[in-house]
Amino acid sequence: MARRRLIAGIAFAALGSALLQTHSQGFAQNTPRTGAETPAAVPGNSPDARAETQATVAKYCTTCHSDRLKTAGLVLDPAAVGRPGDQAETWEKVLRQLRAGTMPPPGAPRPPQAAYALAAGYLSRELEAIAAARPNPGSLPLAHRLTRTEYANTIRDLLALPDLPKELDYATLLPADNASSGFDNLADTLFVSPATMERYLAAALKISRMAVGDPEMGALVNTHVTPVRQTQDGRNEALPFGTRGGLQIDGYFPLDAEYEFKVETAGAGADVHQLEISINGERKAITNISRRPGVPVDDTAPNNQGLFRFAVPAGPRSVGVAFVERSEALSEAPLRPPGRNRGALPSVVSVTITGPFNATGPGDTPSRRRLFVCPSTRPARAGQAPATGGARSGQAISTADARSGPPDEAGCADRILTTLLRRAYRRNVTADDLRRVRQFYEAGRAERDFDRGIQRALERVLVSPQFLFRIEQDPAGAAPGSVYRVGDFELASRLSFFLWSSIPDDELLDAAAAGTLRKPEVLRHQVSRMLADPRSRTLVTNFAAQWLFLRDVETKEPDVYLFRDFDESVRAAFVRETELFVDSILRENRSVVDLLTADYTFLNETLARHYGIPQITGSHFRRVTLPKGSPRRGLLGQGSILSITSYSTRTSAVLRGKYVLENLLASPPPPPPADVPSLNTERSGKPLSMKEAMQLHRASPACAGCHAKMDPIGFALENFDALGRYRADEHGQPIETTSALPDGTVVNGVEGVRQLVLRDPALFVEALTGKLLMYALTRNIQHYDQPTIRVIARESARQNYTFSSLVLGVVNSAPFQSRMAQPAPQ
Repeated sequence: MARRRLIAGIAFAALGSALLQTHSQGFAQNTPRTGAETPAAVPGNSPDARAETQATVAKYCTTCHSDRLKTAGLVLDPAAVGRPGDQAETWEKVLRQLRAGTMPPPGAPRPPQAAYALAAGYLSRELEAIAAARPNPGSLPLAHRLTRTEYANTIRDLLALPDLPKELDYATLLPADNASSGFDNLADTLFVSPATMERYLAAALKISRMAVGDPEMGALVNTHVTPVRQTQDGRNEALPFGTRGGLQIDGYFPLDAEYEFKVETAGAGADVHQLEISINGERKAITNISRRPGVPVDDTAPNNQGLFRFAVPAGPRSVGVAFVERSEALSEAPLRPPGRNRGALPSVVSVTITGPFNATGPGDTPSRRRLFVCPSTRPARAGQAPATGGARSGQAISTADARSGPPDEAGCADRILTTLLRRAYRRNVTADDLRRVRQFYEAGRAERDFDRGIQRALERVLVSPQFLFRIEQDPAGAAPGSVYRVGDFELASRLSFFLWSSIPDDELLDAAAAGTLRKPEVLRHQVSRMLADPRSRTLVTNFAAQWLFLRDVETKEPDVYLFRDFDESVRAAFVRETELFVDSILRENRSVVDLLTADYTFLNETLARHYGIPQITGSHFRRVTLPKGSPRRGLLGQGSILSITSYSTRTSAVLRGKYVLENLLASPPPPPPADVPSLNTERSGKPLSMKEAMQLHRASPACAGCHAKMDPIGFALENFDALGRYRADEHGQPIETTSALPDGTVVNGVEGVRQLVLRDPALFVEALTGKLLMYALTRNIQHYDQPTIRVIARESARQNYTFSSLVLGVVNSAPFQSRMAQPAPQ
């Protein structure tokens, strides 16, 4: 405990020092350059365009937004149209309303469509020209803590330790991150308290011991529970052929040692059933399970409870626990009473893995190969001769020799630590960096051996501010508020955390060290390479999952009496379908418009049955082409989106309408008043349709304005129930899905919603670009970012709005490549 407090004190002191250092000096190899690049100039506006825009504002806007009325707190002066930069935030709001066609309000005179287009074009060009002349990258804190997801991915890439649900459960190790505007990576929300630092200390100790393979670590106890609703009727496709039910576990074994496996089963079968356990598909043990007294059990297990103990090599291993399929000619299904999950036959309830016991060594694990980069520091595999090759390819000598240290112990330690520090700190290593960490190595070496020294040094690195925070230093002498280009290493970190939610790899660091990363051809190559890398899947699991609120699927609890067919397999399939679908848009570099219009999706048997789509069998997902006119096309037809925009007992036109406006059109409605009554779904004892109930609900003038924009969109999606199943009627009455928006646009069904969103595809692309830019910049989008968003979307239109063109537009933007100098801390 005293050592942990010492490390914590050093870490906090180092953080304060690092923050002060950002204003007084930069790392010699990473000094930012002033003079950020600005976007290309936009075409100017003619005097006629200005005059006509002024006339439109005077005729259609100032009636409500005058000095006298100040409707919505907004005053518009037609004379100010010629100087939109003086009130850029106000005119960005006006531009948004003009392009969406939502103003003037219903019942008020509206300008012709040509006037809308002319005024919007004029304001857009003026605001973009001003932004190009005076770029504003926004304000970011100097130190930006890694999110829990980024921390987990960084440990994976730094130490080759996978994110494991039990052995390294980051949801338990680290506190949850705060979310703002749907994202949990926004810098201003990522605080650090002493309690949080204690969690990082505990995580560093556990991770360092697992990465090195500490022979003194105590036995770990991890219990893996089979989901209650997971079927046990047939073969689990993750387990070997010839087995039934069971549980597949991705486990990590820190040492070459013995491990104990305790399997809890349930069921009242009268016959004898064989339970097997396998490691990486190879059977290790088998026993008999029976509820009939007097039946002998197999000698490989000491009792009838499924208790096994055997040696397992260190490293990540796939553990399979399942019943051997019986060999009768008839399948087992007709032999037992109906039951979706656990019936008369025994089933696996949980598997508890305990160990290590009787360890023989740290083993040859991916983490040791990643960490111990110099020769003669890793144990050789069985049957291999000691290595004599280089740092990255050589195998090692015996465990005993490694314990005593390599021949050039000090040089080897420095090499290991220098490589580790460069990757962990995301920059070149200074002599001071190495000196500080070497002190911990030397203390550990004196405490026990070479491995302990490396473990102690690693533990210190994992709580260093240079590791836990993304620190961007201001150049010496930069005036507060001045704009400058970030350094090459900082650009590399921005790029890797944007595309991978993780640290830069060696190739990216090498480009930054050479000073070539900012060259357009080099940057373009790196973006393409990184998008092709499997690690870019975090753009799906991290960015898209938060943009689309896929994480909310896990928290949805549909009413068990109304939705009896819903189970955990359906919930998981909802998320998996959308992840695979978005991933296909990314991997195939398709137009992002296909997110709404694609004629395919990804289904397994469970989800296909839920959707009523025939001839899909098996638990594996496959790409399925949808018939012409299918309501399932694109995101709006997927169960994930439709379920998170519903309540546990019914659909919600409001939630669905708000979701489309906010996430797909970047036009969120204002928050509801505090005293909104609950929705009444009955009248005179008779159930009301959703449309009838909402018509009564929005009778109040205070509610009508916002509901007039949201409800027609939600009504159009009423053919989907609260779990996304398609239906034609409700309470025996045909569902009415046709409504009109305030501007007179008629929306009918899910296809009508698609047409509405894509009436101007640029609005949808800009909405997505805004979310992407927010995620990349790790801050909320402000009015001064809107010109950048429009330019990125407009440039992307030349490439059919491909996903990669949007990503490259974000990476090349001034906000991404520059920052504003902060006032010096007092």
